[in-house]
Amino acid sequence: MEELRHNRVVIKAGTSVLTKPPEHRGLNLELMEGLVGQVCELRRAGVETLLVTSGAIAAGREVLGTAPERQLRDIPTRQVMAAVGQSQLMHTYQQMFASKGFKVAQTLLTTNDLSHRQSYLNVRNTLRGLLELGVVPIVNENDVVAVDEIGEVFGDNDRLSALVANLVDADLLVILTDIDGLYTADPNEDPDAKLIPIVDRVDDAVEALAGKNLNPWARGGMSTKLEAARLVTTSGMSMVMCDGRAQDVVLKAVRGEPVGTLFNPGAEKLEARKRWMLSGISQRGEVFVDAGAVSALREKNRSLLPAGITRVDGDFSRGDIVFITGQEGRRIACGIANYGSEDITRIRGAQSGDIESTLGYHFGQEVVHRNNLVLL
Repeated sequence: MEELRHNRVVIKAGTSVLTKPPEHRGLNLELMEGLVGQVCELRRAGVETLLVTSGAIAAGREVLGTAPERQLRDIPTRQVMAAVGQSQLMHTYQQMFASKGFKVAQTLLTTNDLSHRQSYLNVRNTLRGLLELGVVPIVNENDVVAVDEIGEVFGDNDRLSALVANLVDADLLVILTDIDGLYTADPNEDPDAKLIPIVDRVDDAVEALAGKNLNPWARGGMSTKLEAARLVTTSGMSMVMCDGRAQDVVLKAVRGEPVGTLFNPGAEKLEARKRWMLSGISQRGEVFVDAGAVSALREKNRSLLPAGITRVDGDFSRGDIVFITGQEGRRIACGIANYGSEDITRIRGAQSGDIESTLGYHFGQEVVHRNNLVLL
C-alpha cells in the first residue's frame, strides 16, 4: 500500500451515502462493503481509524415500512425507527468487519455525554482504549434519547464527527457525502458551479456557499459540514469532504491524493482542554461584546473584561463555557466564564475595579481570562 500521511483518522459516512437512493430506505450493502474494506486496509497499514456512521433511522424505516408523511420528522417516529434500525446497522457492520478479521465496538453518544468535562474524558479514554486494542470504534448519535428537550441533535453526525476527531486528537477527518465536495454554487441548480479543491480558511465567504439540504432523511447539509470543517481546522486538523460513493475515495484522501475538497488546518494543534472548549457542546450561553473588545481579543490576545460587554444571553454559572459574540452576531471566541450570567449582566460595561463594589465579591478582573479562551 502507498505511504499514508496520517496516523489517526475519523471517517464519517452520512445517510445519503449509506442508504439506497432515491428514497433512502434501507442500507446500501454494496457501498458499505466497500467502505468497510477501505477501513480494514487502513487498519492493516497501522492507521488508527474510527467510523462515525449514520443510517440507523433509514434502516429502521425499511423494517417498519413507510410512516405517514406527517410523521416523517416526528421525534417519536424517528426514535422508534432508530431503535429498530440501530441493531440492524451494527449487526451489518459487525458481520462485514468480522469477515475481514476485525472487531468493532458500538458507541452511542448524545450531546449530554460530551457536555461535561468528566464524561468527555471518559468517552475519550474508552475510544483510545479501543484503538489500542485494534478494535474499530463505530460511533453514532443515540437518536433514541437525543431530542430537543435534552439537547441539540448533532446534525446527521457532521458535527459529531468533528467532535470525535477533537476528542481523540485525530490527524484527519474524512466526511463522505453524495457530492464531490464544496462548490462555488449549488451544482444541483447551477450548471456552471465549480468544485473548490482547497479551502485555507472557513470564513464568512465560504460559509455563504452552503446550499440546501435536499434529503429529508438526512439532517445534515452543507452548512453542518462547513461547521465541522471550521471546528477541526481551528483545532489544527485537516478535513476532506468528498463523494463517498467513489472508488477507494477514503484511501485516496488518507494518502493525500486530490479528492473532493481539502480544508487545511488553520493553526497548530490545540491542547486537549482547549479542544474541548472549542467543541461548543457545553456552551450554556452567549456574551455579546463591542468592537473594542473584539479588537482586544483578536488582535492583542487580551482577556475579556466587563467594560466591553454589551449583552448577556442564556442562563449559565461560573465555570461554564460561553460563546463570545461580536455586534454583527459573529461568534468570535468561546471560553470559561469567571462569573455567572446574572453577575455579568450586573457588571457589563463597568470597569474591572468596580466589580467587587457592584457584586460584593470578586473572582478576578476578567470575565473570561485569555488562558481560558479560544478564538474561532
